[in-house]
Amino acid sequence: MPLETNNSLDYKSTELLTILKGGFKDKLNNQNINILMLGVCYKNIAFPLMFKMLDKKGNSNTNERKELINDFIEWFGKDCIDCLLAEREFVGEHWIEYLNDKRIRYYIRIRNNFKVYLPHKQEGKYVYHLFYNLKVGEFRAYEKIVYLHGQLCYLSATKIRTDGKTDYCIIVSFNKPENASEKYKKRWQIETLFRAMKSSGFNIEDTHLKCLKKLEQLIMLVMVALVWCYKIGDYIDTYIKPIVVKKHGNRSISAVKLGLDYLARLFHSKVNQLDISIFSFLSCT
Repeated sequence: MPLETNNSLDYKSTELLTILKGGFKDKLNNQNINILMLGVCYKNIAFPLMFKMLDKKGNSNTNERKELINDFIEWFGKDCIDCLLAEREFVGEHWIEYLNDKRIRYYIRIRNNFKVYLPHKQEGKYVYHLFYNLKVGEFRAYEKIVYLHGQLCYLSATKIRTDGKTDYCIIVSFNKPENASEKYKKRWQIETLFRAMKSSGFNIEDTHLKCLKKLEQLIMLVMVALVWCYKIGDYIDTYIKPIVVKKHGNRSISAVKLGLDYLARLFHSKVNQLDISIFSFLSCT
């Protein structure tokens, strides 16, 4: 979804779609807000595309996810999907079956204790047994196709160390398991999106709305505002003053926060210091 010279976002070039399980807690009403969202990964952030408000606690179910993907395919077509990324809660026999039937490439992390059936050995194994001899930081794609929840798929894994503990990041995929590590790394852009929508940007958790319909309208406004701020911030970073990259490799500020801060100063002071045509970034023409 590259940023073109006319400041439009071209969905036809979408590389990665990601399913986001997000939410927040209303500080005043002590109410949990649960959102199932579909976004596209692009240049350090996942842009929200469509979402469903879940009037319940816990994870989404397969039908809710299928509705979201089907809506995307109806509106934009399947050809623009490179692959789908999702975390460990987005698994299940009927969900994997749906993605396989649709021939949608996916890279989804699964739990270490999931059991798979190995057709070439005629036996079942826990997935972590297939990667027990990995070294920390090493990546490997399992060479044979397996059955997970009765569905054919491929596996790959990396051994990682988190907070002093060794763990596995095991990925299930439709095909091309050798690309799993490179693709799945982009999933962290989801966290960038949620930080921008919440504490590091729009503070959406400060809302006191209880009505799901009104919350939907608020989320949609924030989605538009987030893209607007990103495009302004990206323009400043690209053409006026690059964002400082710190010694550890992270940028000192995100493009969304840069654009949001600039808009806030402009609306407060009525001074457009960089002489940017801010409303042109809202145009899709």
